[in-house]
Amino acid sequence: MDSKYFIETLNLLAHPEGGYYKETYRSSGTVSTATGNRNYSTAIYFLLEEGNFSALHKIKSDELWHFYTGDALEIIEITKTGNLKITELSEKNFQYCVPSGNWFGSRVEKGGKFSLVGCTVAPGFDFADFEMAKKDLLLKEFPQHSEIITELTR
Repeated sequence: MDSKYFIETLNLLAHPEGGYYKETYRSSGTVSTATGNRNYSTAIYFLLEEGNFSALHKIKSDELWHFYTGDALEIIEITKTGNLKITELSEKNFQYCVPSGNWFGSRVEKGGKFSLVGCTVAPGFDFADFEMAKKDLLLKEFPQHSEIITELTR
């Protein structure tokens, strides 16, 4: 099976940050947050292909990533303290949590064809809590990470 199989079978749509996704769960219950009411939790399928990337962005909730199939996925973070952290999500490491407020993006490992993963967000995802990185601002704030910022911004 290849990426096209999963895109078609799972009815995945193009995601604004890159790759493809489909929301699979949104809890009916809500919780009050600083930015408004949010569902307790949401979940998506997310697929990236070689040559594409999930652009650096941040959200106001923790995001738990789950590996399903394909090649390893690199999750690249710039932490709140300015450190660069790269975590491999793969058959050797099935889950990883990106803490709220960290800048992060992802890409299929070098030489890989695609990666199918899932993302669970709690409190639930809302585009009002989503911020896409602006390359010039991130380069000014984190000049020590200029190479990765340039690679993972649009």
